[in-house]
Amino acid sequence: MPKMKTKSGAKKRLKVLGNGGVKRSMAFKRHILTKKSTKTKRQLRGTAMVDSTNMASVRAMMPYA
Repeated sequence: MPKMKTKSGAKKRLKVLGNGGVKRSMAFKRHILTKKSTKTKRQLRGTAMVDSTNMASVRAMMPYA
């Protein structure tokens, strides 16, 4: 069988950690920021972990991670 390819979009957006978790960035902070409050934008900074309900699809997108 040939090797499975990693989805390039997932490769750019997700980082697999040593404990098996997957780190992701927050959504809703790219554009249309003027109508969002300062508190909202501040809370969208930084990273979060991928939820356990989405881990199966993440594993399928990144088979060797």
